[in-house]
Amino acid sequence: MDPARLDGGVLLREATAGDLPAVVALLADDPLGATRESADPVPYERAFAAVDADPAHLLVVAEDAGAVVGTLQLSFLPGLSRGGALRAQVEGVRVAAAARGRGLGEAMLRWCAAESRRRGAALLQLTTDVRRPDAHRFYERLGFVASHVGMKLEL
Repeated sequence: MDPARLDGGVLLREATAGDLPAVVALLADDPLGATRESADPVPYERAFAAVDADPAHLLVVAEDAGAVVGTLQLSFLPGLSRGGALRAQVEGVRVAAAARGRGLGEAMLRWCAAESRRRGAALLQLTTDVRRPDAHRFYERLGFVASHVGMKLEL
């Protein structure tokens, strides 16, 4: 991924292993994440190594004045449905509390859409927890449509 400058001078770039503590802190910094994330760095290091080694997956951070203020993961999934369409899946979208309200989340998702188009994806999809009504309104404002019911099976 080529780094990109977003409005306001924020740098969007691929995450490095050194960014992991900041990324995990962003993932844990809300009521749902606080119950799901762990203090043990080992599983995050393993997951980062797998993501970093696979060009179909990008772990991205938004950096402002040297500090990580946002993150997301963008994955590209080949499939047979929709005429063999490539799908882009965005996960783990987070913006630091102090950086919210500046349009950073919107800029990050617009970058995801542009990168997905550039790579030939037919659609950009995401899931969002049913307990996040503010996030639902945010995604809908950006043009995402609640078209499917997502289901998960904890293993």
